[in-house]
Order: sequence, then C-alpha cells, then structure tokens
Amino acid sequence: MSFILDQIRRIDAQLDRIQLASLPSPSTITSPTDPRTSTATFDDNDEQPPKPSPRLLALQTSIRALTPSLASDRRALLQPSQILLLLSALSSNSNKTPQDLLAVGSREHRAANDPPYERELEWLLVSKATAQTYGYVLAKILDHTVGLAEDLWYWDVILGSRRWTTVYGVQSSPGRIWAWGGRVWEDVKARGGRFGTRDGSGREVLGLRERWGAFYAVVREVVKERSVEELRHGVLVSPVTRLRGEIRRKRAVLGAVRLRNANALGVLLGEGLANESVHGEGLVGGLADGQGRWKTSVARNVALMEAVLLRANDQATAVEKFDAAVAELTDDDPLYGAAVYEQADVEGGGGGMSVSPQAVAERLTRVLALALPEYDAAISSAVREHGRPSRLVRYWLPVTVGILSSSTILRILVNRQAELVQWIEDLGSTVIDFWRNWVIEPTRKVIKTIRHDGSSEVSLMSKRSLQGDRDSLERMVVDFAISNPVITTGTNAPLTEPQIADLRLKVREGDLTPVLKAYEHDLATPILATLRGNLLRTLLIQVQKTKVDVEIAMGGIDALLKSQELVFGFVGLTPGILVTYFGLHYLRSNLTSKRGARAQGEQGKLLRQLRNIDRVLQQAEPTEFGELGYRDLGLLLCEVHVLRVAAEKSLPRGRVAREFGEDVEELCDVRVGVGRQKAAAERVRWAYGRYLS
Repeated sequence: MSFILDQIRRIDAQLDRIQLASLPSPSTITSPTDPRTSTATFDDNDEQPPKPSPRLLALQTSIRALTPSLASDRRALLQPSQILLLLSALSSNSNKTPQDLLAVGSREHRAANDPPYERELEWLLVSKATAQTYGYVLAKILDHTVGLAEDLWYWDVILGSRRWTTVYGVQSSPGRIWAWGGRVWEDVKARGGRFGTRDGSGREVLGLRERWGAFYAVVREVVKERSVEELRHGVLVSPVTRLRGEIRRKRAVLGAVRLRNANALGVLLGEGLANESVHGEGLVGGLADGQGRWKTSVARNVALMEAVLLRANDQATAVEKFDAAVAELTDDDPLYGAAVYEQADVEGGGGGMSVSPQAVAERLTRVLALALPEYDAAISSAVREHGRPSRLVRYWLPVTVGILSSSTILRILVNRQAELVQWIEDLGSTVIDFWRNWVIEPTRKVIKTIRHDGSSEVSLMSKRSLQGDRDSLERMVVDFAISNPVITTGTNAPLTEPQIADLRLKVREGDLTPVLKAYEHDLATPILATLRGNLLRTLLIQVQKTKVDVEIAMGGIDALLKSQELVFGFVGLTPGILVTYFGLHYLRSNLTSKRGARAQGEQGKLLRQLRNIDRVLQQAEPTEFGELGYRDLGLLLCEVHVLRVAAEKSLPRGRVAREFGEDVEELCDVRVGVGRQKAAAERVRWAYGRYLS
C-alpha cells in the first residue's frame, strides 16, 4: 500500500497548494491547515483581532484532521467512519455572535467570513475527504485483489496433485454430507403429504407409529433414489475428477472476480485523482487564471468511485466489458456529467462551479456508507463461497483425532509419570556430566598447557627414572671392572682413578666393552663361570643396559609428546566441542525450522512475483499510445505491491532499498510506456536478484 500512500500524499500536497493560492488575502488569512500560522493580521485601528465563527473553526479542524500523517503509514488513511464524522462539519451552522456583528466593518472580518472564503474551505474539506476516500478505496480493492491471488494460488496447489485433491475431499466431506442431507430433507418435506394426518373433514389421520413408519419409508425412498443417482454419476466420473471439476469452477469464479478488481483498480488509477495529479501541473493547473479545474476533478472522482464499486460488485458484468459498463454508469450520472460540462466551461474561460460542495459530500457519504460496505460484502461472499476453506474445514480431522486420543495420551502420561520423570532426570544428568567431563575439563587442561603449568605435561615415564637407571648401570660396570681388573687392563693391578674415570665416561656413552669381554670369556666355560657368578653378573649388567636403552628411547618419545602437548589437548577437547556444536545446531534447526521455512517461502514469493510481473508485461496489449490497459495496469500494481512489501524484509536498508523503490516506481509508472516498464522489470531482476533469491 506504500505506492497508494505516495499518491494520496501527493494529491493532498497539491490541494494544500490550491488552498494557499485560492485564499482572498494571503497577507491576512493564513492556511487553516497550518496551526503555526492560524492567526490573521489586523489593522492598528482594531482593538482586537476578529474571532472566526464556530463554523470556520470546525471546517479548519476537519481539514487538518483529513491531512495524511507523515509520521506513520498506518494513520495516513482514515477509516470511513472517521471521514464521515469529519464531513459532518459541512452541515454545522451557528448563529452569529455579538462580536461578529460588532466587527462586521473590519476588513479582516470580511475576508474571514465572506461566503466565497467559506465556500473555498468547504470545497477544500470535500476535496481532502475525497482524497482520503480515494486512497481507502484503492487500498481496499488492492487488498482484496491480493487476497484473491492467494486463494487462486491455493487452488493451483490443490489441482497440482491428486494427493492434495484427495486431502481436500476428506476435509470438505462433512460439508458435503451436510449438504446432501439437506437436499434429502428438502425432498422429504416436498413429499410430506404421504405421511400427513387427516381430520374429520376428510383428511387422513394416522397414529404416531404409522406416521413414523411412513416418514421412514419416504426417507428411505429418497435416499435410495439419490444413491442410485450418485452411483450413476460415479460410474461415469471418478470422485477425484468431480472434485477437480468443482475446484476448477471455484477457481474460474475467483479469477473473474480478481480480474474485475484489477480492472477497477486500473480505472481508478488511470481516470481518477492519481492520474490527474501527475499530468502537467496536476490539480494546481489553471489557478493562475482563476480557474477551478480541481473542483470538477473532485466531483468527477466521487462519481467515478461509486460507478467502479457498483460494477465491481456486479457478478454479471463480464471482465472484457468492465470499462464500458463503468463508462455507461458515469455517462448517466448527473454529477459526473455536470462536472465534465463545467470542466469544459472552466477551461474555456467560463464561470465557476455550480455544483455545490454539499452535493459532492452527499455523494461521497453514499460511497462511504453504501457502496463500500456492499463491495466488501460481495467480495467476502465470493471468497467465502469459492475461496479456500476455513481453518475449521482444513483442520477438523487432526483436531478431532487429537481430542479423541487426548484421554489415552493423558492416561499414558499419568501411568508412566515416575518413568518419565526419571528419564528426564537421567537425560539432564547425562548432559551435565558430558558438559563437565568432555568440555570443561579438557578446556582447563588446554589452558594449563598454554600457561605451561608443570602439572599439565604429558609424560610416558617419571622424570628421574632414566637418571637413576643410568647411575645404577654405571656403578655396576665400575664395580665389575674393579673386581675383575685382568679383563679390563690385562693385569692383576688395581684400577687407578684415571682408568675408573675413563670407564665411567665410556659407560655414559653406552660403551660396555669390559663387561662384554668378560661375557665372551665366560661363555667358553659357562658352567664354571656360572659357579663363580661372573656370567650371571654380566647378564644382569646387560639387562640393566637394555633397560637404560629402552628408557632413553622412551625419553625421546616423551620429549616429542611434550613438544606436541597443546595439539593433544585440543584433540581431547575436539570430540566434546563437536558433539556440543552438532547438538545445538540440531536443536536450533528444529526450533527455527518454521522460521527457515517462512524465509524460504518469502523468497519463493519474491521469485513468483517477478515471474508474474514479467508475464503481465509480456502478455499485455498496449493501447494506441503504447501504454498498459486498465486491467493490465491493475494486475501489474497488485504484483508490484506484493513484491515491494515482501522485499522490505529481504533488502538491506539504506541506499539499496531507496534505489529499489525508485526502480519500482518507474515500473508502476504507466506514462513511460510498456517498453520502459519491461526494461525496469529487467533491471529489478538483475540488480536485486541476489537479494530476492
């Protein structure tokens, strides 16, 4: 509805310019719509400024109230009841006060209370009320047309699948059974004479039992006849085919209503105030020459709105003949004819308007009080009869199943209450333990590793284990060499300190040559060496050497692990993080699936609207001036309106949204021609496609 508000605000701004230009004395009488300049200047001879009459105050207050709000779009258009209330200011008339009589000679008083000035205010009030009504009628027709498009799309979905057609048949089965029962009852009542009573004047009198039997027989006969008839139709046509035929009929009726509404919207935009406000100087044209073209435009627009609403309600009016039907009504309308005649007279330099603002207000009241409610009732009736079923019809089956199974579900919950509570507690404790042991603790260890905490080092062996085993091996080799100097030095002389120090150095480097020589010597006489103990001693020294070698290898591995300790910390933390992430992602996707489906639906709607806009422009038959016809214009505006409303949620705010609005306005401007409108549609598609898909 934003483009409608733009039109109404532009019309209202032009009416304000008209009001400022048509006042008798701009230096003395200021704008009644501007509260900041609501006082009039007066001469120095006047003791006090003249007070305007209550009627003028009422007119000025109503004019200000009819001005569209710039702060809020919701309050820009008034409701019909509010417009009617403000129009009542035209009928208000008060007697003159003594102050008015005393000030009658002042120039300012004559300017403020002269009938021409009051008449201009009356016309301004009627014009603003007409603009408000014009916007409300456009918005109402637009909303109904968009709603009908949604119903048509619903029927397209039902027709697109036999499964959905069957579902619709199940949903509507209670209504069909009720309608069938109603037809049976009508037939039974039509044959009611067969089981009626007769009194003494010759009419048959039967007892209750006989009458009930006769009634039952008639009902059975009617049901049998209708069953045979239904069976005959069912043999020729399957139930699904009959349902699809019914849906097609409903869709055809809704399609005709939608096209009539689109045509009505196009006529109002192409022939109404919106069209006159954008051509040339708009409604202000001719004011410099004292002409009043805007008054005739207001009068013609009121008559046009009534004619359009009447023809939109007429289901017998063919879509192709809608424009001609509206023209026929306006040609026979005295208000429209008088306005057209006086328009030509004014433009030809003739006199002013002879149509009174009260007559226009009376017709406007009829539009608000009669034509609009009748239009709403007709559209609502068509939608109720041929539109998509109500929620009660669509969801009666699952609701009934839920109600019938609610007692069983409640009984299961009560009987297994303890188990359910225990299951919930176990689930909660499992989640808490997992969070503590697999997320919190590994995170703490990683933090300790980053801080190089000594207690966090990864190790395969104790810190002093290798040093103790190496010192023990060194002592064992030195003691063996001291006990057997012959093997070490070849003589029986005891080892000196330099020799012992050299032996210790070789042992640290892994050289056990004295022990290996003794081992080789003892292998020649193993039994004797075993009895002496040397063989066993050398074997134990080699075992100790093997242990030291293993610990050295483990020390290297331990050093490697310590260098990658942070990596192992993150490896230990990863499973908990992954499980937590995927769990939260699963919950979020399930909880927000409806929002995601809604977002996908909005994107699908945007793409569908772009497709519909392109179809309207491609299939349109331009007029001799290269412009869209009224029906195509109405369809285009409906599709663009839906696109604009849906795009507000997808487009980023700021420059992109502003440029999108400019392109959409060019797309809706019928004056530029079909060619430029197609180019604008193509520009919208490639410029904003990444936001709309």
